[in-house]
Amino acid sequence: MEDPHKESNTQVDPLYCTRLRLHGCNLTAQSCDSLSSALQSSNVLRELDFNNNDLRDSGVMLLSLGLKSPNCMLKTLRELDLSNNDLQDSGVKLLSDGLKSPNCQLKILRFSLCNLTAQSCKSLSSVLQSPNSILELDLSNNDLQDLGVKLLSDGLKSPNCQLEILRLSGCMVTEEGCGYVSSALSSNSLHLKKLDLTYNHPGSEVKLLFEKTKNPNFSLDELKYVERDQIKDNEV
Repeated sequence: MEDPHKESNTQVDPLYCTRLRLHGCNLTAQSCDSLSSALQSSNVLRELDFNNNDLRDSGVMLLSLGLKSPNCMLKTLRELDLSNNDLQDSGVKLLSDGLKSPNCQLKILRFSLCNLTAQSCKSLSSVLQSPNSILELDLSNNDLQDLGVKLLSDGLKSPNCQLEILRLSGCMVTEEGCGYVSSALSSNSLHLKKLDLTYNHPGSEVKLLFEKTKNPNFSLDELKYVERDQIKDNEV
């Protein structure tokens, strides 16, 4: 019987693979080393899913080096899912350097349940301000708190920021944090369309955000939040 804890030995043909999904495959940094050389020869890959593995800093560093490499062929890569990996802030900082590279064309980035704090938001804010800004960012279920949202909001204010979807569900955000987002939208109202604040405590600031969904001067048209243990979903 195969050992369920044994690391997967996955072989792929990078020349023809457009979606590579390695969800829950017990991958570690060693796997990233093997995949990195293969992925750099691909010019068709668009989606890379490492959800629920054990990559940690060393694995993310290899991914970052691949994204920054002048020989990198991953210019078609649009989606990277690293959810459920214990990346921590140091891992996100390493990856952020690669995300700002002109070789990187990522548009969707998922970091749900990665043991992140506000420090990661500082790194990601710089990514949002880079010329090749991402379109969708999922930071759900991390301990970002209001300070993290404040740092992210600095990125949202940037004229380079193209972010359309921001997911902050379960990030310990209060009325103060929601105020930072609202202020950022007032500075740059043209791009953000969807904002997820479920399982937070937005307080009265959520009313101001809802007003923006009804204002034609703002692109925000979908806002999610929790009130009285029920998910409220407003779509215009």
